[in-house]
Amino acid sequence: MNTPVFLEKLRSVVGPAYVLTEGDLTGYELDWRKRERGKALAVVKPSSTEQVAQVVLACAQAGVSIVPQGGNTGMVVGSTPDASGTQVVLSLTRMNAIRALDADNLTITVEAGCVLQNLQEACEKAGFLFPLSLASEGSCTIGGNLGTNAGGTQVVRFGNTRELCLGLEVVTAQGEVWSGLTGLRKDNTGYDLRHLFIGSEGTLGVITAATMRLYPSPKAQLTAFAVLPSLQDAVTLLGLAHQHLSAGLTGFEVMGQFALGLVKKHFPDQRVPFDGTSPYCVVLENSDSESMEHARTQLERLLEVAMENGCVSDAVVAESLAQARALWHIRESIPLAQAQEGLNIKHDISIAVSRIPEFVGLADAALAKAFPGVRLVNYGHLGDGNLHYNVQAPLGADAEAFLRDQEAPINAVVYALVDVFNGSISAEHGIGSLKRDTLTKHKSPVALGLMRSIKSALDPQNLFNPGRMLSSSAALDS
Repeated sequence: MNTPVFLEKLRSVVGPAYVLTEGDLTGYELDWRKRERGKALAVVKPSSTEQVAQVVLACAQAGVSIVPQGGNTGMVVGSTPDASGTQVVLSLTRMNAIRALDADNLTITVEAGCVLQNLQEACEKAGFLFPLSLASEGSCTIGGNLGTNAGGTQVVRFGNTRELCLGLEVVTAQGEVWSGLTGLRKDNTGYDLRHLFIGSEGTLGVITAATMRLYPSPKAQLTAFAVLPSLQDAVTLLGLAHQHLSAGLTGFEVMGQFALGLVKKHFPDQRVPFDGTSPYCVVLENSDSESMEHARTQLERLLEVAMENGCVSDAVVAESLAQARALWHIRESIPLAQAQEGLNIKHDISIAVSRIPEFVGLADAALAKAFPGVRLVNYGHLGDGNLHYNVQAPLGADAEAFLRDQEAPINAVVYALVDVFNGSISAEHGIGSLKRDTLTKHKSPVALGLMRSIKSALDPQNLFNPGRMLSSSAALDS
């Protein structure tokens, strides 16, 4: 490949100002967790689907691999280049337009680089709800959300990003454009191609736009913060919430006391309710289509029943939108507080809700025995069975050395138990390069074979995000 000629070709497609090869490229080359930094041949920033297609075609002809990138907020090192200096980072951030909002069809069509918060606000302004909600919503993009099948805090009611998507526009490895932005809820005309690309982490094609579901804005939303004697009590409360709130239950997040303690330590301006002596707390949300009075009656009745049952020892209901946001902000601050505490080992696992207390009891005991002093930061989306079961170094230990020396053996303990409970080693963060090799130990060989066949069929040159999810060589073996 003649690199100067290739770069000039890219400049002719997107404009010289949007092919970055010099200066500080940290925002594109360093992953969000600051675990790995790669080196890009160039960062290319197209402004249209047509430009994306031309860039892909140029890369295919030159044999240059592509790393699609949105807000670069991923957790598994899946959206940054490797260290070779030979890959193009394809940043979709200039493609951020809202193309259309169809009120009668309850859909909105947006480009992949649209920041999630901007999408939420546009929908709210039009009188609708777009329910995907993440701690990184101020910087993550809808293309990245789709590429990783992001979850968030309202999965219990609305599902992952996959369930919110009705259509995609995708550039293929051949530089062709598949336009599937119909917004249809029923289309039984063959394979559902959309589901192949959602969650594929940029390994099969480049998502350039999507048609997403909308919902009517609720008449009222109420948030409660409850104190619980045990994790089993959280599961009991969840069952009661389903009974009393039904579809109104839009959020149910569990937080271990150590996780809340980190928020208190690193963000002392935040007021965490209650005295901090109970092992677990829950923040839950009731969204009501009738009225605020109806929502409050439902939620207060739920908490009364839960206290009579003994699964809740105390609770508070937000009296204003500001109070509700403050309660949710406590939950959303846990990852940042953990980062302030130091490097840590993250687990994004899913287990059947009914078996989560048993899993946590066994995992806590196994880790305490094998790695004395480790601190467990346990929190997450109990409503859909997804825990962020993270491990912090012992107090006073060298966090960098702990991560280097103990990550693999700690992962082995946790993931072995996940297998015993028929769970998943990645509920919402994806695989990237961080979990790529681990995946081969915990995924069915038949499933891996099918995945490799799909990769080879859609991307025979291994053009898109090689070495992510599947190893580069294995992706082409089939």
